[in-house]
Amino acid sequence: MAAASSTQPLLQVRDLRKSYGDREILKGIHFDLMPAETLVLIGPSGSGKTTVLRTLNHLEAPSGGEIRLDGETVGGSYIGTGGSWVPMGEGALARQRCSFGFVFQRFNLFPHLTALQNVALGPRKVLGIGRRKAEERAAQQLARVSLSAHMDKRPSQLSGGQQQRVAIARALAMEPRLILFDEPTSALDPELVHEVLDVMSTLAREGMTMIVVTHEMSFARQVADRVIFMADGHIVEQGPPEVIFSEPREDKTKRFLTHVLNR
Repeated sequence: MAAASSTQPLLQVRDLRKSYGDREILKGIHFDLMPAETLVLIGPSGSGKTTVLRTLNHLEAPSGGEIRLDGETVGGSYIGTGGSWVPMGEGALARQRCSFGFVFQRFNLFPHLTALQNVALGPRKVLGIGRRKAEERAAQQLARVSLSAHMDKRPSQLSGGQQQRVAIARALAMEPRLILFDEPTSALDPELVHEVLDVMSTLAREGMTMIVVTHEMSFARQVADRVIFMADGHIVEQGPPEVIFSEPREDKTKRFLTHVLNR
């Protein structure tokens, strides 16, 4: 676990809400994220964890609340005394999204491109970096996730764990301020889970700021600086992992942990 390097939050989330029609998924989420912190979200399926991640960088537009990255409101601004929300243009939002890396459950790699080409694509197309520099950066990040020997392979030639490590390298190549991980091991065979979690643990030790949605309780317990337990669109409780796992206060947390730890 990396110690926070600043007393000011990198990310501030206030009263975050998300609804689909009459169905309210997020019901007023509040939290801060410090630089170099690893924050892990746990909770039952359907509790809103993935929706939190997707609203942070406006992959899903929030229905209410405010997200601030390093003091700048994400996705738009509130104007006037009434606080009317004015969304920002797509170009400005795309610039903000570059600050958020995102690693999905599924790897979402281009099947016709090599690992190197997949990782270099974002720096080339989004950041405007030349091919040679982009591929140098891609090679560095693939080495970082122990895939130097597989740079010229296409996704079909890689195991699921290797593909997910390519996806992590792809996120790192954009040099984001923080990385969001949405159950990054859920699509993997059990014997491949550890190689992805090992990379994530190394990133945490190196001081990468991360928010991780996971059902891997051992990872949450060993690597997280802070754990948030969610249920029914709310944050039920949060705290250091040693407190959440050993001395949870809320009955919902106790029931969830009893279920997942005794399976």
